[in-house]
Amino acid sequence: MRFILSYQQAAFAAASTVIAVMMASDQIHAEADSPPASRSQLVVETSFPSGSGKVIEIDQATRHIRIEPTSHESRGWACWWYIRVTGIEPGEVLTLEVGPEPWATPSQAMFSTDNRSWRQTAPGERVGRFIKYQHVVDAPVAWFAWGPPFTVADATELVRWAGQSCHEVRDFTLCETRGGRTVPALRSQPPTAMPTSAIWVQARQHAWESGSSWVCRGFVEWLVSDDPRAERLRTDAIVTVVPIMDVDNVAIGAGGKNQTPHDHNRDWSEHPHWPAVAGAMQELRRLNEAGQLDLFVDLHNPGASTIRPFYYVAPRELMTGLRQRNLDRFLAASRIEMTGPLQFVGETRESGPEYDKGWKQISKNWVTLNTHDHVVATTLETAWNTPDSTVAGYKTVGKQLGLAIERYLQLDPRKTTPQETKPGQRNR
Repeated sequence: MRFILSYQQAAFAAASTVIAVMMASDQIHAEADSPPASRSQLVVETSFPSGSGKVIEIDQATRHIRIEPTSHESRGWACWWYIRVTGIEPGEVLTLEVGPEPWATPSQAMFSTDNRSWRQTAPGERVGRFIKYQHVVDAPVAWFAWGPPFTVADATELVRWAGQSCHEVRDFTLCETRGGRTVPALRSQPPTAMPTSAIWVQARQHAWESGSSWVCRGFVEWLVSDDPRAERLRTDAIVTVVPIMDVDNVAIGAGGKNQTPHDHNRDWSEHPHWPAVAGAMQELRRLNEAGQLDLFVDLHNPGASTIRPFYYVAPRELMTGLRQRNLDRFLAASRIEMTGPLQFVGETRESGPEYDKGWKQISKNWVTLNTHDHVVATTLETAWNTPDSTVAGYKTVGKQLGLAIERYLQLDPRKTTPQETKPGQRNR
């Protein structure tokens, strides 16, 4: 009997051990399948200027966030996104998945831990119409964006700083928007009483193209610098700069492209809908009537497949020989000065009737059709989907654009020959 009891006790003890092991194993797997109780919860926010992003899913266990750009009815393409992520455990890897629109999925996103200094993530992994970015975050809070954000406050600060940095430059308000916001701008005023040349540079007619504002900033920083060539340009020409044209859409984080009734770059008509366009047209007419306007440059970002900057130009058959000559001179100056890392190699594209049914209402086409025939009007498209499409890369393009403008003006854009005054004659 003693033997039987001992055997039963041993069997019971063994069974208890097996059960305990199984329970421990289940607990380990359960802990692996769910985040520890102490792990902070990731939260995505967009309630700040230019913020955009609709959360589709947050997997707290895998630290995977899936978003798409916020859709703003009648406000154009849903392609811009800009989010703040809190609840990060410093040193962990976050996965950010974005889509489905092709314009919303750059090969590399932008990342910041202070919302001021921006750098690119590693190249993302494309999965169908989405892209996944993985990034090690060494801070409890981080910001991610389609491109380096440039807000209305940034534009306001830029023109204020420029005016304080250079006595020949002053900031002013171009207009008030339909949304009740001001459009900041700046203008250099040469010391001569009657300057004979005027240059107009503007950016961001499409709100999502943030890189164009950074190109503009690079131009402004060079313009007010002590570079002798920048000083010469300030002395020889009135230079007007508008860092953001579509202020309202930039403020709310909307795309702006193809908005209702049309975007800013399709609004250059006798009855413009957008106050910024009306204000720019009024100023350009004034400069042209005074015989001062020489050059108009509209700054944009192009399609995702573009790897180098290029210029859109008006159909050449609309130009006199003089305007064609001056355009070619400006392109040659750009090719000399814009050497990279985002290099201009001479590519141009015409935007006429085959490009858009409203082609006459595109800004650089309107300027071409409504100014003296020596005036050059172009759209500079700076590539946004390359490893060099960074704050530093964009600002370098802006500086080099300034050098190209200064070089171009060293030639007399108004000196003519009889052959150069005939419309549609292509220079050889």
